[in-house]
Amino acid sequence: MRLFVNRARHSDPAFALTPKNVGAVAEICRRVGGIPLAIELAAARVGMLSVVQIAQRLEDSLMFLSAGVRTAPPRHRTLKGTLDWSYRLLGEPERKLFGRLSVFAGSWTLDAAEMVGVGDGIEKAEVLTLLAGLVDKSLVIADAGSEGAARYRMLEPVRQYGLEKLDEIGEAEAVLGRHAALFLALAEQAAPELRGARQVPWLERLGTEEDNLRAAMAWLLKKARVEEAVRLGWALWRFWRLKGHLTEGRRCMEEALARGATMPAASRAMALFVAGTMASFQADYRSAQPLLEESLALFRELGDTRGVAYALGSAGIVAVGQNRLQRGIALFGESTDLLLKVGDRWGAAYMTLFSGAGWLRGRDHARAERLAERGLALSREAGDRHSTSIALYILARLARAKRDHERATHLFKEGLKLSAEIEDETIIAYCLEGLADVAGAEGRVVRAVRLWGAAEALLVKIEIAAYVYAPDRSLYQKCQVAARDTLGEKAYAAAWVEGQAMTFGQAIEYALSEKEFAPPTTPLLEEPQTDKPPVTLTRREKEIATLLARGLTNRQIASELSISVYTVATHVRRILKKLGLSSRAQVAAWIAETSADQGSKSR
Repeated sequence: MRLFVNRARHSDPAFALTPKNVGAVAEICRRVGGIPLAIELAAARVGMLSVVQIAQRLEDSLMFLSAGVRTAPPRHRTLKGTLDWSYRLLGEPERKLFGRLSVFAGSWTLDAAEMVGVGDGIEKAEVLTLLAGLVDKSLVIADAGSEGAARYRMLEPVRQYGLEKLDEIGEAEAVLGRHAALFLALAEQAAPELRGARQVPWLERLGTEEDNLRAAMAWLLKKARVEEAVRLGWALWRFWRLKGHLTEGRRCMEEALARGATMPAASRAMALFVAGTMASFQADYRSAQPLLEESLALFRELGDTRGVAYALGSAGIVAVGQNRLQRGIALFGESTDLLLKVGDRWGAAYMTLFSGAGWLRGRDHARAERLAERGLALSREAGDRHSTSIALYILARLARAKRDHERATHLFKEGLKLSAEIEDETIIAYCLEGLADVAGAEGRVVRAVRLWGAAEALLVKIEIAAYVYAPDRSLYQKCQVAARDTLGEKAYAAAWVEGQAMTFGQAIEYALSEKEFAPPTTPLLEEPQTDKPPVTLTRREKEIATLLARGLTNRQIASELSISVYTVATHVRRILKKLGLSSRAQVAAWIAETSADQGSKSR
């Protein structure tokens, strides 16, 4: 950080380290992986370019940092020169493995390295020894992963260099193909696990490999290997749905459809289903309807009963969204019958619950309750937390309609706990709203307003626009007006702001307990405690924190990283929680201070 300040002041005495410049410097440090030499070379550009321009030109850090300091030793004049020098010190097997490992995006495991790194003189048993040598030479970094298993990664400029070397020896196509095959197999292994008792660990595993899965999809699409791309999308659509990656999933399948005009009917049916389902969850019913109609027709022609049932279910979501309630309920019912026929109790649970939610919208509470209870039984039988939380939420709303506040509270809280386990912010927000409604009805008005504020803070960040089981907020709005009249404008506003200021964890804890809320008093930047370990962010969290520091909104960050707004919001909350901060401005200050500390340590 001080390198940039000193050089900028030397070239321009009027230079001031503005918030925009602080964010740009942090972005530079991220893109070059914190390598001291790379930071030095980037800082040398100040005077020719502004800090912001430097940050914008570092997409290919090796190319941009190609003109070094003339007075330095030859191998230190450029980052590429330094890497060339290190590469020449490697033995031939280490060179091969180094290039092959550069295909990983983010990080990888030893097992993955063995799958991708073997061949042409490298046996599986040799990979660990060769990998250890690359770690010793600082070309690969070893991190402690979950459950004690190590994960490995490369700094981005080093990875770019490795990809160049892999391409030079003509191995890039084959190794990238092995990488894509590896993560396609992982996704297909995970797909059935996302529908049962092991849903949470598999969501976490796919989340850890998200960068590699995204890279595999991008490569398959680039190479027009659309059948494999569709298989990957078909395997990942539940993950995309649960994690809110709707835009990403839809875009990938739309690209596959555009590139694969002659793909087999089965692949086309799956791609249409995923794209249409993602669009339906985004409430883009006009786009979703023709995609799902074609998917349904193809599945019928193929005799794929499960595919037909899934397409019917998504078509039901579209019908309900278009206010064709009876049509939607009929489609859900037809889907449920087919799914039970093929033994898919997981899918049948969702369709039964969607039918119940449809009848709840239609104010037939008796029928809605019977279906919700049936859906709950099917969900518990399947061990699926997500559908179970939906069932509990629907039943809680029905209990509230009966003014059975004790049962409603119990069900809302149980649904909240389960949805928190899988981090489904939609159901979390819905349960917070439900608990707020009950608290208001019981006269605990301040608590109700805080919970409404906390729920609203989540809902404005969520990409998903509509669900069959979404509540009628006009009823809540009437309750909020009554609460404002009871408390007065000032007290109401204060309680609402306190709710909106709650962190993700604070909101859940407050909702589940009967304790009153103490507003946070976190200072702008606390001095680290000597008895606490240093705060560490994941690679993706660092990436998002840096973009936050540049002043980007959640939507702008989502566009830059090709992820959903929902995912960005989730990461932002985790970043704030890890750092003990309460605002985006504080994140920018933390980034600046951290970069400055790293710069001073590297000198």
